[in-house]
Amino acid sequence: MHRRWLFLSAAAALIVVALVVVLLPDDETDAGRTAATPVADAPAKVSPSTGPPSPSDSASTASAKPSAKVTPPKASAGATSASAKPSPTDRPQAASAGASLAGRIRPGVTYQGLATFYDSDGGGACLYDPSGDVMTGAMNSTDYETAKACGAYVSVRAANGTSITVRITNECPGDCAPGQIDLSAEAFAELADPTLGRIAITWKLVSPGNSGTMSVRYKTGSSRYWCGIQAIGHRNPVARLEVRAGSGWRQLSRTDYNYFISEDGTGCGDAIRITDIFGERLTVDGIAIRPDVVQPTSVQFARH
Repeated sequence: MHRRWLFLSAAAALIVVALVVVLLPDDETDAGRTAATPVADAPAKVSPSTGPPSPSDSASTASAKPSAKVTPPKASAGATSASAKPSPTDRPQAASAGASLAGRIRPGVTYQGLATFYDSDGGGACLYDPSGDVMTGAMNSTDYETAKACGAYVSVRAANGTSITVRITNECPGDCAPGQIDLSAEAFAELADPTLGRIAITWKLVSPGNSGTMSVRYKTGSSRYWCGIQAIGHRNPVARLEVRAGSGWRQLSRTDYNYFISEDGTGCGDAIRITDIFGERLTVDGIAIRPDVVQPTSVQFARH
């Protein structure tokens, strides 16, 4: 009897334990599994921005100082160290609305650099003919900008207050730092004693009064199948040159020797449209393909 009672008590205890397990809530029995499973719809935690990006997050500004050693071609004085500031356009500046086609050399901006000198005959990289005009200069390669500076008139001022106006007819290669102009010997002598060799200057673009009218020249070898066209004697820098192409116009690419090239002959011998950096367009008709002949026109850009 005693053993039967013990057996019944043990069975009752097992039944009670089974009932407790069955009656437990689902969230308690699954707690371990639920905590280990990420929720797909939960948004990722993102720290809010605390301010604008640091300078390292954007394009950095180039150093304003060029190489200290500057050795201009054909300079009469030996090279010395220099610390001239380069053209301000190393840090792009906003051009006026009327000069939106300007490149590095912009109207109304004063540039700083050095002046050196060499023996100039008025010719050079711009492929203008040598002339009796001794007030010329060779622009450093950076500001020469693939011949965009060719024909530009710039007013150059020395620290003593003396100023002259020169026309850019040449390029001063790598030895000239940004902002530097290699003047003709005659032009340099108007600013300072040539024995100095080099001087600090400021300079800016000008639009002279007496410029006559422009001329146009086709390059040697030009024909109706290929041609190169050059504008000469323009008051303001030339921004683009186009030729008539059917009912429209085709813009020609400019070389570093200051000719605009039509590789397939399009527009060769037809009307030419020339635009200055201020956006003024002048159309020239009747210019025949006569290689290496300077042909005058009756047009000129307005003064600014």
